[in-house]
Amino acid sequence: MTTITTPVAASRLHQRSAGDRRRQVLDRFMRALAALAAVLAVVPLVAIIFFVAVKGVAALNLDLLTKAPRALGIGGGALSAILGSIQMVGLATLFAVPIGIMAGVYVNEFSGRRSARVIRFGADVLVGVPSILVGIFVFTFLVLPFKQYNAFAGAVALAVIMVPVIMRTTEEILRLVPGTLREASLALGVPVWRTVTSVVVPTGIAGILTGVMLAVARAAGETAPLLFTALGSRLVNVGNFSEPMDALPLFIYNNARQPYDKLNEQAWGAAFLLLLFVLTINVLVRFRTWGRRAG
Repeated sequence: MTTITTPVAASRLHQRSAGDRRRQVLDRFMRALAALAAVLAVVPLVAIIFFVAVKGVAALNLDLLTKAPRALGIGGGALSAILGSIQMVGLATLFAVPIGIMAGVYVNEFSGRRSARVIRFGADVLVGVPSILVGIFVFTFLVLPFKQYNAFAGAVALAVIMVPVIMRTTEEILRLVPGTLREASLALGVPVWRTVTSVVVPTGIAGILTGVMLAVARAAGETAPLLFTALGSRLVNVGNFSEPMDALPLFIYNNARQPYDKLNEQAWGAAFLLLLFVLTINVLVRFRTWGRRAG
């Protein structure tokens, strides 16, 4: 049987094939454009890691890890900054994690729409507030009255920065928990608070830990709040939060702007240590998250 193609049908077929080709070309162009944007988004991260690693590894030595700073960096290291960062970030995490997680749970599980909207808006504004303003705020209430720069004020400033990040992440993660899990628990006669603590929060714990990780990473790299609170010190301070305390960001800031090559090298080494600190936190949380998923 022979198919007869009329001129009109042939024209329509030609237009359709031309339209398909245009769509295919446009699809390939947009895919390539999206791939290029993804590469451009990753390039700065790779460049920063590579540059800091190259400059920082060359500056790493045993003195940098085990000795306190000295004048002009002669024979000194970053021990006080390393211990100070661990202590202040650790104390800030102890303050911020319970408050941030409980605030996120309250907004998502217990509050009304109006109060949730107000709290959410306040958290979003606080996330965008420059960290130097947080430092000035804490300086006014925890440094000026005591006429003494102190590490406790530095930890509080870092906690203020961390709380809204943890709260918003917790809220968004709990929104993703299926409502059927809540309904099943409540149908068994489990109280609401027990449902939240035993079902909802454990289900979203992987995402909550990711939010905590992001908050800790941000706090570990903050400099401006610590300039107004902890100030920094060449002395090794362990456990005395009423005195000034050094931190890796402060150490990097102070040494990088000095006209001495030795101090500049120590700043690069401290920058590499700070980068390793953040990457270690990410890896540990990822391993825990993968372990829970595998379980």
